[in-house]
Amino acid sequence: MTDREEDEDERAGVLDRLREAIAAGAAARAAAELNELHPSEIADVLESCPPEERAALWKLVDPRTKGDVLIEAHGEVRRQLIDESAADELAAAVQRLDLDALSDIYDELPDGVVEAVLSAMDAQRRERFHVVRTYPPDTAGGLMDVDALAVRPDVTLRMVLSYLSRYRAENERLPAHTDAVMVTGLGGNYLGRLAVIDLVSLDRETRVHAVMNRETEPIAADTPARRVARRFEDEDLVSAPVVDDRGRLIGRITVDDVVDVIREQAENSVMAGAGLDAAEDTFAPPLASAWRRAIWLGINLVSAFVAAWVIGLFESSINQIVALAVLMPVVASMGGVAGTQSLAVVIRGIALEQVKEGNRLRLFNKELAVGLLNGGLWALAVVLIVTFWFQRPVLSLVFGAALVLNLVWGVAAGTLIPMALARLRIDPALAGGVMLVALTDAFGFFVFLGLATLLLL
Repeated sequence: MTDREEDEDERAGVLDRLREAIAAGAAARAAAELNELHPSEIADVLESCPPEERAALWKLVDPRTKGDVLIEAHGEVRRQLIDESAADELAAAVQRLDLDALSDIYDELPDGVVEAVLSAMDAQRRERFHVVRTYPPDTAGGLMDVDALAVRPDVTLRMVLSYLSRYRAENERLPAHTDAVMVTGLGGNYLGRLAVIDLVSLDRETRVHAVMNRETEPIAADTPARRVARRFEDEDLVSAPVVDDRGRLIGRITVDDVVDVIREQAENSVMAGAGLDAAEDTFAPPLASAWRRAIWLGINLVSAFVAAWVIGLFESSINQIVALAVLMPVVASMGGVAGTQSLAVVIRGIALEQVKEGNRLRLFNKELAVGLLNGGLWALAVVLIVTFWFQRPVLSLVFGAALVLNLVWGVAAGTLIPMALARLRIDPALAGGVMLVALTDAFGFFVFLGLATLLLL
């Protein structure tokens, strides 16, 4: 059994025990077991429940933990939990959050809760929070934690240690994932990083400027989150400084923020491929889920009718040669698969910023070459199969030619569609698949039936 399967079994076991305790009227026992879990595990349990059970369990969560659970919950589940919370309890829960986490759910909070949270902040914290709110959530500025520790380059390591001791005494802990202290000039401009390992292992009378790392480039606050994640991956970072357009240090991003970005991107890719929203509640009411999915099904229905219309144009040909009806789904399917492969390659290249203005034509030509090679290979195979099956050599050649043409068409469409959608700032993962299927099905039917009509009748 894999670790993931063990986690799922454990979660199911916890949920079963909680249900039994609530059914037996042992709410205190259920609350005790629930609150032993990490906030992310509590969120997982809540997301695994239908809405009515979720509301009952939410009442058992320790109020001091509820803010962290809200951060871990997603989309519609989070909104339900907020709706189920009393305003004063909700305000107290979210006040304990780090500013970047608070910013993530700020827009979902009721107005009264927002006012209470802001009024409870001191002036410095309120100003820092407004800095975070200045930037969109999918940028480095929206991800950052503004509580970045910073020191001057001319102080000694002993003075830095003393500063960290005072900070911990005043705040009870150092910021999470503190692997380095940022170094800034008099105007707050970022100069470099002082690694904690150097801080605790080198001579304490050493000046910061003598040992600080000047090679780690800061991240501009308006950098897209996906680029931030890519940089953390490429450079194996635990934290990174964030600067404004004048180079002043305004915060830092830590690896836990980046993990959330990667997870969100993965969820969006999976759900977008089916035309769904990653925020959708797995146990949402059937009517709401049906409406969201109906829109996507309608789009697919239109593409199916287009393909059916193309087939209808050649009804008389199909009536005369029944083999056409048998073989035409193969042509469409092969083109669709080839196009899907190109679509996946190009979408990945766009996401990793490997597809750029200067190499798009080269990528397009490469994919066309792949389509021609695969088309020629499988055309030869199907010509032999169809000749043996139907004893009609001309039909075999028509089928092989149509297969080659639709494979080339499929890879061309699979390459150009995501490029065009990216230029229009439309997520290729969301719209690319349905457009590709519509094009390869209609073209495959048209070219096969059209060639058959011209050459066989």
